Amino acid sequence: MQTFSELLKQFENYFSIHHFPNRAKNLYEPCSYLLNIGGKRIRPVLCLMSHELYNPLSESVWNAAVAIELFHNFTLMHDDIMDKAPLRRGVQTVHEKYDLSTAILSGDVMNIFTYVHLSKIDISYLKQSLELFNKTAIQICEGQQFDMDFEKRNEISVEEYLNMIQLKTSVLLGMSLKLGALLGGATDSSSDILFDFGKEMGIAFQMKDDYLDAFGDSQKTGKQIGGDILCNKKTYLYAKGYEIVNAEQKEIFNNLLSRNDPQKVNDTIAFYEKIGAKEHLLNEVISHTHKAFELLEEVPVVSKRKFALRELAENLLNREY
Repeated sequence: MQTFSELLKQFENYFSIHHFPNRAKNLYEPCSYLLNIGGKRIRPVLCLMSHELYNPLSESVWNAAVAIELFHNFTLMHDDIMDKAPLRRGVQTVHEKYDLSTAILSGDVMNIFTYVHLSKIDISYLKQSLELFNKTAIQICEGQQFDMDFEKRNEISVEEYLNMIQLKTSVLLGMSLKLGALLGGATDSSSDILFDFGKEMGIAFQMKDDYLDAFGDSQKTGKQIGGDILCNKKTYLYAKGYEIVNAEQKEIFNNLLSRNDPQKVNDTIAFYEKIGAKEHLLNEVISHTHKAFELLEEVPVVSKRKFALRELAENLLNREY
């Protein structure tokens, strides 16, 4: 088994040669622009890592990994449009650098190229791969819709929040692992366990993001502390806050959310600590992390072959940025 870093380097080399056509520059240049501003490439490399648990890397899994990365970036391009985000990874988003119509169309064509690569998967795995990929794509759209719906509501439950992040974020991590394993010859049972491992890891990963936004070190995260608080984003802390406050605390919470002053972030963070929402969040991160590692142990592959996956999961879930 190769490490994440080793496979990342190989993927970057492979990915760089799968470029868009030279024609219709105004359509494809925005696609290349987004792909070239970087990214962790976690999802495609997870696909490669799970495949290597069972067999050496095949042309099918390389195409699957490219498809996953193209699809992920397509969702980012359209998410930025919906969020009206000015920056992505510190540079202008596609719709800001070019224009809205270009970003929509370029995102669409990037998604089509996803299926160009999926169609190159070995025919014996193609139907199963497409069914898995399409199911995941539908779930991600559902998660995005829930996230947008939450923007119009003052209160959401923890259960609703967890369902949203599972759909919007976690299922793509799970699918990446499952698809790689299936293409490597894993049984349905083994690939399902890897899917659940990725799902639990994704939930813990997103909740750790919620924690770092409020309680992280801006020097390490590179982001303004309390960004989610300033825009009243529906995070775990937000949902849990409404769940555990009493009537008096609820009035204080509502007043905090309605504020738009420089002290809002510090006062809200202090409130989350006072009511115990911070402790609940940390416990949830730990719980989902432990569940992820338990699932990885259940995968019927010798432990030393799973070391690279475990090491990657530990780095992701214990990160401070």
